[in-house]
Amino acid sequence: MKKTTILLPLVVVIGLLGFSSLFIVDERENALVLQFGRVVDVKEEPGLAFKIPLIQEVVTYDDRILSRDIDPLEVTPLDDRRLVVDAFARYRITDVRQFRRANGVGGIAAAESRIDSILRSQTREILGSVRSDEILSADRAALMARIRDGAFDEAQSLGLEIIDVRLKRTDLPAENLDATFARMRAEREREAADQIARGNERAQEIRAGADRQRVEVVSEAQREADIIRGQADARRNAVFAEAYGADEEFFEFYRSLDAYRAALSGNTSTMIMSPDSEFFSYLKSNNPSGVALSPAPATEAAASDEGSANEDGATSSDAGSEPSGQTADEGAEAPEAGNAGGAGNASTMPLDDSATE
Repeated sequence: MKKTTILLPLVVVIGLLGFSSLFIVDERENALVLQFGRVVDVKEEPGLAFKIPLIQEVVTYDDRILSRDIDPLEVTPLDDRRLVVDAFARYRITDVRQFRRANGVGGIAAAESRIDSILRSQTREILGSVRSDEILSADRAALMARIRDGAFDEAQSLGLEIIDVRLKRTDLPAENLDATFARMRAEREREAADQIARGNERAQEIRAGADRQRVEVVSEAQREADIIRGQADARRNAVFAEAYGADEEFFEFYRSLDAYRAALSGNTSTMIMSPDSEFFSYLKSNNPSGVALSPAPATEAAASDEGSANEDGATSSDAGSEPSGQTADEGAEAPEAGNAGGAGNASTMPLDDSATE
């Protein structure tokens, strides 16, 4: 009974000591075995491991890629346009011994505080060396790579590896938004005015070229028209000259009709001229020009008959007979009748102005 009472607690203590000397290393973690605060062993392989109970302790650190969001910080690029940058970083613990020596008992929390300081410093330095347009453009990927490379060396001293740095958001400070928007609006208006001015200049050049071409085309057409008109006038004058030479009276009559048509074309034409004007001479007389007209065919036939009758009368008079004398008297009367008939025909051709009126 006494042995059982002694052995049972002893077995329990030995079991507890044996159980406390075992620990499991997870595949997602690295383990440090510490003895009185000093690192004596590193367990990186997953599985079951041993330690000295009550003397040694085990500290584990995450071996996966970790993420750290950086608080928004304000940077000033080269063009003095302040920007508020929000970034984050990806990192992992590569050397647990160095990580323990650098961060002590603070562990991940202390390491992340150091990472924030490193990234903030590198972000201000890199973004402050370029213009804001480059930060807001597609070149920001190269800037993020420069921030990562700059923070990599400093993170090595902490047992860390900076895998990537990204800028999540880049904004303007709230107090600068209105001024920045006004400046951007002014720049866009200036660019628009410049484009409008260039467009107007180009339009003026095109319009001037079109006007010059129009003037050239019109001048060339006018020159050709003048040439054709001159040739037509020359031809018309030749026709008029030929017509005038063929029949002068008819030509003057035709030109007078053209003048009447042009002067009396409207319904309300009013003309003031002297009574003895020659403009309406063809309306007052059949022969206003005073040209002698040819005798009518009937008059010429009567004169021919009269001549033959006179010859017959002379022949009868030479014979010395009375009938012949009567014939001579009749022949003498015949010419008188013929002259009367000719006078009557001649009086019907020209009309004086009073008869025409």
